[in-house]
Amino acid sequence: MKQNIHPTAIIEDGAIIGNNISIGAFSYIGSKVIIGDNTTILSHTLIEGDTIIGENNRIFSHCVIGSIPQDLKFDGGDVKLIIGDNNTIREFAFINTGTIGGGSITRIGNNNLLMGYVHIGHDIQIGNRCIIANATNLGGHIEIGDFVMIGAMSAIHQFVKLGDYSMLAGASALTQDLPPFCMAEGNRAILRGLNLTGLRRNISRDSIDILKKAYRELFENGNSIKDVVDNLIKSNNNLEVIKISKFIKNSKRGIPYQRKNNV
Repeated sequence: MKQNIHPTAIIEDGAIIGNNISIGAFSYIGSKVIIGDNTTILSHTLIEGDTIIGENNRIFSHCVIGSIPQDLKFDGGDVKLIIGDNNTIREFAFINTGTIGGGSITRIGNNNLLMGYVHIGHDIQIGNRCIIANATNLGGHIEIGDFVMIGAMSAIHQFVKLGDYSMLAGASALTQDLPPFCMAEGNRAILRGLNLTGLRRNISRDSIDILKKAYRELFENGNSIKDVVDNLIKSNNNLEVIKISKFIKNSKRGIPYQRKNNV
């Protein structure tokens, strides 16, 4: 077992540390923590609670990971933080465990970049290959899909959902659900169109053209969004259109779009 642990780092009895681990000066690893192989933890980092960290992660200095939720109702219990593989967590990031009332687990997937000063609140679920930029604050119970991009200094309200390939521009305040493939911006954030840059990197031109038509029907033609969603689900076999339609249909917080013709 190859290790590179600074002599000033504290690792409590019970912690499970994988192979080829590097832990920097003055870091603290709690007794319930599990850290996978090939993970690097830089100086002055606190990892505590029932926290599981996968393989090949890079955690920069002064992060606080696995601390108890900022929830006045929290009174302990069997709660966890689970982080997958190949994530980069930059300086001063702050990530809480789950709560009993919120499902008990905060979960971060694989290949994500969390930039400096990002706060991940309790019971949040983050997918894979997401980028969350500097000083973004996420309230509890948020669900974030795959390939989501969130601009710096944004704030997202608790219980909000962001679909796959969506993008929230910097300095935005999002209080409603952001559908897959869409882009929102502003305080309060509203839809500004499709996330075309992300789409061009990941799906076919034909699917993008079909999505453009569906977006116009949903948000730009002044039609009843409920009727359009139902019609798209019944009449369309494009996977992306079905995904955005079902997301909107199942939204509990609503979609942040500007209605036209008083519809």
